[in-house]
Amino acid sequence: MSDEKLAAGEKADKRARPAVGSDPALDDSVAEVEVEDTFIRAVDEGRRRIFRRMVPLLATGFVGGIDVGTGVLALLLVEYTTHSKLLAGLAFSVGFIALALARSELFTEDFLIPVSTVIARQAQFRGLIRLWIGTLVGNLAGGWIFSWLIIAGFPSLRSQAIVSGSYYVDLGLGIRAMVLAIIGGTVITLMTWMQHGTEQTSGKIVAAVTGAFLLGAAGLNHAIVNSLLMFAALNTGHAPFGYLQWAETAGWAAIGNIIGGVGLVTLLRIVQVPHTLKAEREHPAPGVPFHE
Repeated sequence: MSDEKLAAGEKADKRARPAVGSDPALDDSVAEVEVEDTFIRAVDEGRRRIFRRMVPLLATGFVGGIDVGTGVLALLLVEYTTHSKLLAGLAFSVGFIALALARSELFTEDFLIPVSTVIARQAQFRGLIRLWIGTLVGNLAGGWIFSWLIIAGFPSLRSQAIVSGSYYVDLGLGIRAMVLAIIGGTVITLMTWMQHGTEQTSGKIVAAVTGAFLLGAAGLNHAIVNSLLMFAALNTGHAPFGYLQWAETAGWAAIGNIIGGVGLVTLLRIVQVPHTLKAEREHPAPGVPFHE
């Protein structure tokens, strides 16, 4: 074959387009490569989180509560000073930037990463529950302590803390509170997916600012964020609600967060890469204690 014909053949191959109905498992040109890479990173990160020992697990959740607490401080300070929820929501992103860069964890972040790991059969469901409980306890403990520090150190913010914390209790346990919780879970899980879709620090920061702004400015119902704001109000000693109402409000929010985060983000993203999921399920990584 002449060099001209060979070159023409190579050129034709480059111009070849995948046939309708091509299998992504066999034809890379139709595969959702970026989604696949993000999914695999999430599965690997989830294995690390799920198999973490209890003390580091609790410590990571504890500092995660403190990191979000820095955002709560910024939110209260800016809203008290400017009376602007938009600016306060933007200021709140300080806490989520800290989460992203300091490698701490939030309970609702684990609606994506370890869930993907369990669905891929790289870990067991009981490990996910252990992670959720440990991270939640750590977040709440760290958040309560930091909210106490906020109120003790900034007495002028007490009135704003009561207003901000009472907002979530006033939502009640009805459909509006649930819808705001579903949206909140969707936003935070999408933020997590975006952060795992890039290895650039700038991209992680953009995702953190976007998610935090929507949570803070729109008043979305997020189990950890509303808990810290309610803790701040409770720590003033003048909140028009008690810890029982906090537990009911945060619990209702957590249910909605799970529905939004797992149902509207995690499961739908995984459906985008069925062949990658199948490969992960058929070939567990070495050391994974999974049995039929």
